[in-house]
Amino acid sequence: MTRPVTLFTGQWADLPFEEVCRLASGWGYDGLEIACWGDHLDVARGATDDSYLEGRRAILEKYNLRVYAISNHLTGQAVCDDPIDRRHRDILPAAVWGDGDPAGVRARAAEAMKDTARTAARLGVDTVVGFTGSAIWKYVAMFPPVPQDVIDAGYRDFADRWNPILDVFDEVGVRFAHEVHPSEIAYDFWSTRRALDAIGHRAAFGLNWDPSHFVWQDLDPAGFLLEFADRIYHVDCKDVKLAVGDGRNGRLGSHLAWGDLRRGWDFVSTGHGDVPWERCFRALTAIGYDGPISVEWEDAGMDRLAGAPSALEFVRKQMFPAPAAAFDAAFSTGER
Repeated sequence: MTRPVTLFTGQWADLPFEEVCRLASGWGYDGLEIACWGDHLDVARGATDDSYLEGRRAILEKYNLRVYAISNHLTGQAVCDDPIDRRHRDILPAAVWGDGDPAGVRARAAEAMKDTARTAARLGVDTVVGFTGSAIWKYVAMFPPVPQDVIDAGYRDFADRWNPILDVFDEVGVRFAHEVHPSEIAYDFWSTRRALDAIGHRAAFGLNWDPSHFVWQDLDPAGFLLEFADRIYHVDCKDVKLAVGDGRNGRLGSHLAWGDLRRGWDFVSTGHGDVPWERCFRALTAIGYDGPISVEWEDAGMDRLAGAPSALEFVRKQMFPAPAAAFDAAFSTGER
């Protein structure tokens, strides 16, 4: 099973798109998971402007790269989030932020996600990766006590806001791969179950599997693949390192910045952390996943120009082919 290895451009959006293409091609990546921020991909233009998309394609072809997915995490975050505040102003396109009125921001974010589906289809891409936001993440500590009807309302809010978006995904033949991630409507095993139930398990809504977010929550990333095999629409490879501490390094991060050694965990370049990669890749093979494997570089202690090629080499070593026959088939003499 040959899976293309791609580079997610989200952490490279400070560089021009062509420069990221040049780097990725030089390192040997097969293609990109293109982020819809920086100058990498403008979905408002992409939804209607043929010449704009031709320009994107020309750059990819120049560097012998393909686009396998596009990602709009930042805008998707604003669809359901409550509150909407200065954090969103800092990550959203000006046209989505507008005057900052929360209801307007959410509505404009939803329309932008519909344009993301349209842009993907016009690029010949069948998967959009992203976040959903959540009206109830703020209640994760469950204190002060949170009535069950508040949680139920949060999942209804998610369904009410995302079903019309997913209708457009269905219209254009594109799937949404939600990244299971703290601060989203689905952030662990049980919240993923609840989110899928909320939207009636419709096929347009699947999952982007990034094991780094499972490991620091003490979840089994390989077991998640097996449990949600039919919903794994995309794979991001990011690693996480858990602190070997003295009992003071908490899993909630203590409001400490990335790279602070007092944290209980931190993201690191793929292959340098505690994700059980071999077990996970064996699980990907077992469920028949043959889509892209996208390297998402995040590491406060390693230069990305070192991390990206190193991660590519590491991932390729994990992708050994499955055997054509069971190893014990050779034990048979074939005489009976």
